[in-house]
Amino acid sequence: MLTANLSIPLDRESEEPIYRQLIRHIRGQVESGALPAGTRLPASRDLARQLAISRISVVNAYAELRAEGFLSAHAGRGTFVAGERPPAAPNNGQAHQQNGHANHTGAQHSLADSAPMPDRSIREMMRLARKPGVINFSTGSPPSDFFPVQHLRSAINAILERDGAKALTYEVPEGYGPLRNCVRDYVSALGIQTSPDHVLITGGTQQAIDLVVQALLSENDLLVTENPTYLGMIDIARTRRVRLHGIPMDEDGIRLDMLENFVIDNHPRLIYVMPSFQNPTGKVMPLHRRRQLLNLANDYRVTVLEDGIYHEFRFEGETVPPLKALDETGIVIHASGFTKNLLPGMRIGYVLANGSHYERLVRVKQAADISTPGLNQRAVHLLIERGVLAQQLERNNRELKHRRDVALASAARHLPPGSRWDTPQGGLYLWVELPKTGPTAAELYISAIQVGVAYAIGNVFHPNGSGSYHMRINYGSQRPDEIEEGLKRLGRAWRELACDYADMEKTPLL
Repeated sequence: MLTANLSIPLDRESEEPIYRQLIRHIRGQVESGALPAGTRLPASRDLARQLAISRISVVNAYAELRAEGFLSAHAGRGTFVAGERPPAAPNNGQAHQQNGHANHTGAQHSLADSAPMPDRSIREMMRLARKPGVINFSTGSPPSDFFPVQHLRSAINAILERDGAKALTYEVPEGYGPLRNCVRDYVSALGIQTSPDHVLITGGTQQAIDLVVQALLSENDLLVTENPTYLGMIDIARTRRVRLHGIPMDEDGIRLDMLENFVIDNHPRLIYVMPSFQNPTGKVMPLHRRRQLLNLANDYRVTVLEDGIYHEFRFEGETVPPLKALDETGIVIHASGFTKNLLPGMRIGYVLANGSHYERLVRVKQAADISTPGLNQRAVHLLIERGVLAQQLERNNRELKHRRDVALASAARHLPPGSRWDTPQGGLYLWVELPKTGPTAAELYISAIQVGVAYAIGNVFHPNGSGSYHMRINYGSQRPDEIEEGLKRLGRAWRELACDYADMEKTPLL
C-alpha cells in the first residue's frame, strides 16, 4: 500500500487556521475521488515536516476527519481514507442539526453582527469526550449520583395513586397551578416578589431563554451579552437568526462602560446576563454592578434577561440578590429552573415576567409544545413540597465545595506553570487560561483525549471566536479521585505537546 503524496496549498496569511485548511483540502480530495477509499495518508510527523507546519495542526486535522468519517486509523498501520465516504456538507444554506439545535447557514452570512458559528471541528472534537475511559470535564450538569432517584420514584407513585390519568393529560400552557404557586413562594425566599400569574413553567431553563428570544426579538434584531457567554445562548441566537454581540467582562462581570457605548450606538433589543456563577467563567456580579446595570437598562429602555440557574450554587461568600429582586420597573425577565439542582432530565424551568411580555411568552410557549409534561410538573412540585429540593441543595453544595477544593489543589499541582484561574465561590466550573507559550486549548484537546481526559474548549463560549487559550473544567461532574487523575492527565498532555513545540522552535507554529 502506497502512501498518498498530498498536494495541499496553504495560505499562511489567512485568518483560517492551518488545521482547518488541512481539513478542507483533504475532505475535498476525498469527496472528489482524488483520494480513493483505502489510501494511506502520511504520518502526522511526516506531513508536518513536508508542509513546514506544526505536527499539532496535522494531528487535529486527522482527528476531525476521523470524527466526520472521512478517515480511519488502524493501530500500527496508519491513517487511511475510510471505505465509505460521508455525504458532502450542505453549502446551499440548508439548515442542519448540530448539538441539538438547527443551524441556518444561509441566514448566518446575511447577519453582519451575528455570532459566528463555533468552529465545526471544535464541536466534533468535543464529541470525542464520550469515548470509554475518558474523564470528562466538558459537561454542563452535575453528576447523576447527585440525583434524588428514590425520592422521585416515591413522588411519581404518590401522584399516580392520587391523580391517576389526570396526571398524564395536557396542562394549561402557563403550567400546573400548584407548581406556579410553589415557584412564587420559592423565589420569594430569594427576594423576588411576584405573582403566580407572572410565572410560566417551561421545559427547562434552556427553553425559557429560547421563549424569551422568540417573544421579544425578530429576525436580525440585536441581542447583547457577556463575552464569554453561555453556549446555549449562542446556539439560540444562531438558530433564531438573531444578531449577537458580546461585551467583555472584568472581575465584576459585564463591563458597563462598553455596554453603554454599545447600547447608545446600536440600540439592542435585549441584554442577556448570568450574574451569579456565570457560565463559563464562574464570576459573580456584585451588588453595586447589578444596580448599575438596572439603571443603564432603565435609562435606555432595554429589557434584561437574567439567567439565574446557578444562583443557589453558592458554598462560600456573601449572597447577592438576583437582578429581579432589585427590579422596581419590570425591566428584568428572570429565567431559571430545577434542572441543575434537582433532576436535569425532568426539564422543569420557569420564567418570571410582567404584563405584555408574559402574554407573548405564553403564546410562544403554547405554539412550541402546548405545555410542559404534567407528570413532570407534578413530580417536581411534590419534591419541593416534601423538602427534597432544600435537602439536595445543602448536600450538593457541600459536596461541590469539596470537589472545588480538590480541583484547585490538583490544578496547582498538575497544570503548566503560568496557567491562571480564579477561585469560584460557587457553581460548577473552573475557568482556566493556559500559558500562551504552549498549545491552544483546541490544539491540546486531541492529545488530552488520547491520554483519557476531556474539557470544554474556550472558543465555543465566545461570540467573536476568541478565547483560544481558555478551557472550562466542570469539577462538579467527577468524583474527587477522578478530578485528581483527570488534571494529572491534562498536565501530562500539555507537557508532551510543549515538547513538540520546543522540538520545532525553528519551524513557524501555524
